[in-house]
Amino acid sequence: MTPTHLSEEAQHMLARLWAAEEEGQEGLEVAPPPPDAVKELLEHGYATYDPPLLRLTDAGRPEARLAVRRRRLAERLLADVLATEEDALTERACRLEHALMDGIDDSICTLLGHPRFCPHGRPIPPGPCCEEMRETVSRLIAPLSHLHPGQSGVIAYIQMKNPNRLQKLMAMGVLPGERITLLRRMPSYVFQVGFSQFAVDEEIASDIYVRLTNEETSTRSPSTS
Repeated sequence: MTPTHLSEEAQHMLARLWAAEEEGQEGLEVAPPPPDAVKELLEHGYATYDPPLLRLTDAGRPEARLAVRRRRLAERLLADVLATEEDALTERACRLEHALMDGIDDSICTLLGHPRFCPHGRPIPPGPCCEEMRETVSRLIAPLSHLHPGQSGVIAYIQMKNPNRLQKLMAMGVLPGERITLLRRMPSYVFQVGFSQFAVDEEIASDIYVRLTNEETSTRSPSTS
């Protein structure tokens, strides 16, 4: 887990370094003299500094991964459950991420249905709960493929990587915020949005995430009818 002895500024710097590597950069440019957050990372061996470039070390990369995981889970929680406006999302996520310490982040991840992407489309590094697909708490958000016939909710987000499929769904009115009801699972997933019904395969149904609004939860065994 990210060490509690690191300041919030140092953890934020770890997340920035991870994001820079995701974008194919060697590191971050930091003008000398380095700020205190950078000095913390250097003291712990989590980064190296060859002015002006700050780079993650092998020891720092796992810590940066966890810092990013918490940040993006915080963004997902704020966007999907607390319905936070886009312009306030990043600032509030920065404050919330530091509360998601070891164990709590996995509980939030499970609650959200193990999301793979943050609201900005960046990948959320998986944790042990994702690998084990634990369902130790009732989830508020679940893939459409996990619902049982008759269960309904509101579309929270669609994390489809295929832009053509995504545009097709959106053109049909399958949009975040719309109410959705699963009608049946076999031989294809049939669901209703508004007055229209659609049939999709399991791959697409797994990419549509639903915020459950009834008393039933996605941990109930789905029917195959």
